[in-house]
Amino acid sequence: MSDGPAAPDEQGQPDGREPRKKKRPFWVEVPILIVVALVLTFLIQTFFARVFVIPSESMEQTLHGCPGCYGDRIVVDKLVYTFGEPEPGEVVVFHRPATWNRAEFTSSRSDNQFVRWLQGVGAQFGLAAPDEDDVVKRVIAVGGQTVRCCDDQNRVLVDGKPLDEPYVHYPAQTDQQQGEFDEVTVPQGSLFVLGDNRNNSNDSRTQGGGGQNGLVPVDNVIGKARVVILPFSRWQGIGDHDPQALSAPAWQQGIPLGVGLAAAWPALWLGRRARSLVGGRDVSDRRGKA
Repeated sequence: MSDGPAAPDEQGQPDGREPRKKKRPFWVEVPILIVVALVLTFLIQTFFARVFVIPSESMEQTLHGCPGCYGDRIVVDKLVYTFGEPEPGEVVVFHRPATWNRAEFTSSRSDNQFVRWLQGVGAQFGLAAPDEDDVVKRVIAVGGQTVRCCDDQNRVLVDGKPLDEPYVHYPAQTDQQQGEFDEVTVPQGSLFVLGDNRNNSNDSRTQGGGGQNGLVPVDNVIGKARVVILPFSRWQGIGDHDPQALSAPAWQQGIPLGVGLAAAWPALWLGRRARSLVGGRDVSDRRGKA
């Protein structure tokens, strides 16, 4: 028989039990949660991803932006280029090179130093327009390639071969032809970038007078644009169509399909083998219980 409930100890708790911890007041927990959230956000923004506001029309219609309007908020993957370098067709955000002498927009900042600091912090979280030194463009050519414009169909050429650029945008009632530019050989460690709104973009063709001065060092790249998260009506992934795929040899274009087919058979066999083993164990278990 039970000897009855245990006598309370000196702290008023039954013997053998830990005393209950006193819960923090709500007004104490809220500041702690805010600080933890800010620290985590800072770490994510610094090492993994960043929210970036599109401030100009240079990437229309892929990315929407204009002075004074509510531009797209995009997520920039800062980790991806730790394991590789930008490839043709990828949309990247980068620090404006020292050779670039023109910004495409003016970032409105307060004369008050504290407010200006708050605006700078807000820009890191996608709550304010970015600094003029942060730019978004599409990679057209990488180190070792030669780029020029244009062929008889007004297409950009890389290594003498025309690009497939379905993302290029020409606003209505404007010139539907992109301007020509001299041939440029991209050295290793640099990128040739263009805006999708081809006739409304200050990019590698014109910045610094064009040529080598218009190139972007790979080290200046902040990350790869992944997805539009705001406004919700434009929630979508950001394509990285390879414009050079049109000029790739037929056998090279078939590599992904060939690899996929080759991997399909082992995967199918392993799946069937796993189901067979699981089925056999179930039968054995039922026999053992019978």
